[in-house]
Amino acid sequence: MQWTSIVAIYFLFFVFSAFVLLPFGVRTHDEAGVAKIPGQADSAPVEFRGWRLLGRAAILAAIVTAAYVLNYINGWITIDDLAVWGPSFE
Repeated sequence: MQWTSIVAIYFLFFVFSAFVLLPFGVRTHDEAGVAKIPGQADSAPVEFRGWRLLGRAAILAAIVTAAYVLNYINGWITIDDLAVWGPSFE
């Protein structure tokens, strides 16, 4: 596997991880007991911590990418392991 492929896979996992982690740790104004600004959405966070979210997404993406590359090298899980129905792809 080329290093550019690994970077592209990392980027895909990074974006996916950021969206997966986005709702965790968010507190709304109602939960925090803070007054809302007129016209504000009920689901708007009190304090958005974007850098913390990106840091956690980077760590999670690095772990998942490392697992993906190790699986690619060692062949622990193949397409035949995932095909639970239908013909084999050999």
